[in-house]
Amino acid sequence: MTAFTVLIPARHASTRLPGKMLAEVGGVPLIVRTAQQALRSGAAQVVVATDHADIEQVVRDAGLPVLRTREDHPSGTDRLAEAADLLGLPDEALIVNVQGDEPLLPPALIQQVARALADTPEAAIATLCHPIHSATDFFNPNVVKVSFDQRGRALTFSRAPLPYARDAFAQQRDVLPEGLPAYRHIGIYGYRAHFLRAYRQLQACPLEQFEALEQLRALWHGYVIQVAIAADAPPAGVDTAEDLERVRQWLTSQPAPDNMPG
Repeated sequence: MTAFTVLIPARHASTRLPGKMLAEVGGVPLIVRTAQQALRSGAAQVVVATDHADIEQVVRDAGLPVLRTREDHPSGTDRLAEAADLLGLPDEALIVNVQGDEPLLPPALIQQVARALADTPEAAIATLCHPIHSATDFFNPNVVKVSFDQRGRALTFSRAPLPYARDAFAQQRDVLPEGLPAYRHIGIYGYRAHFLRAYRQLQACPLEQFEALEQLRALWHGYVIQVAIAADAPPAGVDTAEDLERVRQWLTSQPAPDNMPG
């Protein structure tokens, strides 16, 4: 397996759940649990990139690498670019972005996205998807869809029903027609370091702005995004107090070795 780095951007500000990175789950802060889980992926290194002293301290106290980054980054991708520079990563280094609020992300998915990027030299980015089987999910604008070509190169991402089965949906919309290549995008990305450095100079595009999907900027500017298919969707991250309680209950139900991955 080609070596890769996991970078975990961790902002302290959160509109829906302020201070969530420091919330306790499984006996440790959320951000620490996420980093511990990512370590199980076989990454060469797992580094947290944060804008806040308290997050920096709890990560250091856990014996994990952490970088202090600027507070004014407009996106997590910009924070990753700064972290890549601080680490001195070469342009062809492979970086997997794991969100700090995903403590249950399966390590196999981190490996899969890194492998997809390593196996596609022409791709600047790799990401994952999984099949959609529910018409409710398919028509839900909060479920981001992705379509790709026969080589797995992304064609587009959209919140709209994609692809739209014209004839079948003229008859009914509560069941997906058999064989419809409908895929839900899983928001985990692998990047080559040179793309992160270039991204800061890329202008936003209308598709990105209307869909509110940052990855459309890369496609708009001609970058290749490789898409791999995962068998299942990962557990949801922590956006709300209810999500936090769900994660706590899940961890409590697991055997001790899984609660504290090393």
